[in-house]
Amino acid sequence: MVEAHRGHFAMLAFSALVAGSFSLGSMAAPHIAPEALNAVRFVIASVILAVLVFATGGIDRDALRAPWRYLVLAVFLVAYFVLMFEGLKTGAPVSMAAVFTLTPLIAAGFGWVLLRQVMTGRMAIALTIGGFGALWVIFRADLDAFLAFGIGRGEMVYFVGCVAHAVYAPLVPKLNRGERPAVFTFGVLVAGTVLLMIFGYPSLTETDWAALPPVVWVTILYTSVFASALTFLLLQYASMRLPSAKVMAYTYLTPSWVILWEMALGRPLPPVLILVGVALTVMALGLLLKDDSQVRGRVASER
Repeated sequence: MVEAHRGHFAMLAFSALVAGSFSLGSMAAPHIAPEALNAVRFVIASVILAVLVFATGGIDRDALRAPWRYLVLAVFLVAYFVLMFEGLKTGAPVSMAAVFTLTPLIAAGFGWVLLRQVMTGRMAIALTIGGFGALWVIFRADLDAFLAFGIGRGEMVYFVGCVAHAVYAPLVPKLNRGERPAVFTFGVLVAGTVLLMIFGYPSLTETDWAALPPVVWVTILYTSVFASALTFLLLQYASMRLPSAKVMAYTYLTPSWVILWEMALGRPLPPVLILVGVALTVMALGLLLKDDSQVRGRVASER
């Protein structure tokens, strides 16, 4: 399997795991402050990564140089997760997942600014189709709501978080100096934990942890193990092998995965008309993958 294929497989798993945090997060968000939930999940995820790091060779001295890099990345990552759970207090999971699909278009812009990664024509068309599909879902297939820019508060809050996430993707290869994915991710998680402990201290002390419903603890454990430690590794792994826009292109699958999660959890599904927008996001992903295969074909013929 070539490196690009491994990057695509990593992002396929990433999109499925991330989708679960939307459905579970919407159920847990009303019961706990976003800063408190994320502080606990970052602590757990850091412990998991610490075990992995020290079981596979430990931390090289070079990885400790310029620790400011981890803090910079953590700022964007913490902003994303806190704003995500704040948005889930009022936003529907599928609608929020659609907002997430706007990330590739934003990431493409930051990818050019930070790494001078250039979009192909097909990639631009794909991102446009995906963006239109996302807007179709966000505005609930309601033209009047679109013309009036009738977007919910939850979606607006989460969009700001998605901008932070879009910056994070190209910053990973920009700031990485050859560290192993587990080591680099561990550094970001530790920095994020420190930030959340400082800024989330009031929420942590005010939360009645013993009175929290089970769904909150399920969400914390799921997001710590699968939607934090594992997805951070997958994102870092893919970011080192694929352009930023294509890394984030897999977010187009998130609404589809969320619908499957909602079905599995026995929750109401979105109206059929909204599924048109979901289908457009999947089409956008197909175009991006086709573009990738064509590029590989041209390179092979030139050789």
